[in-house]
Amino acid sequence: MGELFAAANEPLPYVLRRLSRASARFPHKPRAAYAEKLRRLGFGGPTGPDAGLEVFGTAYCTALYLRQRLAGAPAPKAYVLGSPALAAELEAVGVAPDVRAVVVGFDPHFSYMKLIKAVRYLQQPGCLLVGTNMDNRLPLENGHFIAGTGCLVRAVEVAAQRQADIIGKPSRFIFDCVSQEYGIRPEHTVMVGDRLDTDILLGVTCGLKTILTLTGVSTLGDVKSNQESDCVSKKKMVPDFYVDSIADLLPALQG
Repeated sequence: MGELFAAANEPLPYVLRRLSRASARFPHKPRAAYAEKLRRLGFGGPTGPDAGLEVFGTAYCTALYLRQRLAGAPAPKAYVLGSPALAAELEAVGVAPDVRAVVVGFDPHFSYMKLIKAVRYLQQPGCLLVGTNMDNRLPLENGHFIAGTGCLVRAVEVAAQRQADIIGKPSRFIFDCVSQEYGIRPEHTVMVGDRLDTDILLGVTCGLKTILTLTGVSTLGDVKSNQESDCVSKKKMVPDFYVDSIADLLPALQG
């Protein structure tokens, strides 16, 4: 792969040793559940009832976004195509599940009737369309995958002839939420992810070091293709390092 990955066999940057915060991909679980999962996988982090406060997922950041955009509106409401966890995050910041915005997240029960209802709301002047992320497919074992949230967002966009505001990666809004809360310095921060077009692109956009894990849909072949491309946007989707699995980072975290 050339010089790009020449440092891949060297010790990872020291900032990984204190990696304890995460940006969750799926908006269908509460933050506390992700905090518990990180601890179970050996990544450490805080414990107790407030442990989830250090997990920044697309559901929580979507709630923050709507609180900003709908500030001043009396009893702001949203129609949620997504999980109960997503609706709970919205309600926690004062956005009740009804009609000032349509929010599209991961919804395994997405249906034509939900799509029709969303389109009806979006015909109202001033109704926002917000997508939690644009992951078009989610990897499973043995190279299989399922449709992701991005497919649902596209369906609503096409039906409503509207473009959604995207909260998750590669939008920098999700990083700005974390940065504002904890005063994170980009030059001391590493972005770890398994997708070039979301995780790695976000890291590059925000001036972070980036590490690609080869457990998702992106491959070293994709990296090489981007590296050799004449397209400026593709060259942005090239990581600083790569590892076979996120488990390879554990020694650095525990050191």
